[in-house]
Amino acid sequence: MRVLAAMSGGVDSAVAAARAVEAGHDVVGVHLALSAKPGTLRTGSRGCCTVEDAHDARRAADILGIPFYVWDFAERFTEEVVETFVGEYAAGRTPNPCVTCNEKIKFEALLDKAMALGFDAVCTGHYARLSVVDGVPELRRSADEDKDQSYVLASLTPEQLRHAMFPLGGSRKPDVRAEAAERGLAVAQKPDSHDICFIPDGDTKKFLESRLGQRPGDLVDAETGAVLGKHTGVHGFTVGQRKGLGIDAPAPDGRPRYVLALEPVSGTVKVGPARQLSVTSIRADRAIWPGERPLNGPTECVVQVRAHGGTAPAVAEAVGDEVRIELREPLRGVAPGQVAVLYRPDAGAGDLVLGSAKIAATA
Repeated sequence: MRVLAAMSGGVDSAVAAARAVEAGHDVVGVHLALSAKPGTLRTGSRGCCTVEDAHDARRAADILGIPFYVWDFAERFTEEVVETFVGEYAAGRTPNPCVTCNEKIKFEALLDKAMALGFDAVCTGHYARLSVVDGVPELRRSADEDKDQSYVLASLTPEQLRHAMFPLGGSRKPDVRAEAAERGLAVAQKPDSHDICFIPDGDTKKFLESRLGQRPGDLVDAETGAVLGKHTGVHGFTVGQRKGLGIDAPAPDGRPRYVLALEPVSGTVKVGPARQLSVTSIRADRAIWPGERPLNGPTECVVQVRAHGGTAPAVAEAVGDEVRIELREPLRGVAPGQVAVLYRPDAGAGDLVLGSAKIAATA
């Protein structure tokens, strides 16, 4: 097959490309230039898609002996990922930009261009297992539970998954680094990227305020309605947040307060005790079924609401474009805007992704 290997400049994508070459595919490497400031340099494990990353990707491609190109997707990345991120926070929701990036950039913009150029598949360094059985994609958790990225891939359509390759799905990260060293890849010990790639200093509140300005409002006790303080914008908060609330007086019982709800129209941030964070019911919309199989009636599953953690057994049911989820065990800090991914536990084979949907409301 003709395979386009997306090479971020990290160890995972370099080894994924190497395995595609070793499997006999006709491989071409491509690095996506996503930064609107191409002079930006990486700082340790913060940031990605930088000049340094592009150079690392090119050196890896040279060692593998494959053609290499840099494609400028900065404008589309800004529109699809950055602006969506800012808009969601302004609306009082909590987005996951990695989900958006995979959906809109790596497996929409990139895959569409690859198909137009005659490639058969796009290869990435994601940790997830993928197979196609009788033409139907099956996306599962990776062998390395700590690195599993099936959550951020669960919003891909069946057609996108049919043209995807995840060579690292059955591997563990230490083994991938060892393989990179054996292959002579200089990125073997390069730190993994953390946090949000377009906020390299990690200060999300400052970034959002630079885009949205200050939108003052009240911090309100959800139980009594008392105004506890002022804030500079609901975009500086997320449901479940405890630190940085700016409340001087302690709660009457001396226990910490948490953000319970955001009301962007009135500018109100409601806070209260931890017990009020518990969620037992989720309503989500914009459902996607990677395996082309919408739920057939109430279905026992495991739901995950964050990229790392936030899982609970549940019963889910598809109602039109919505998914209604009743949790067997409560989850805390579930926020509108997050993605709910449904898994079917499969012993020994890695949990199968049943579908995903965007959280609209909780109870």
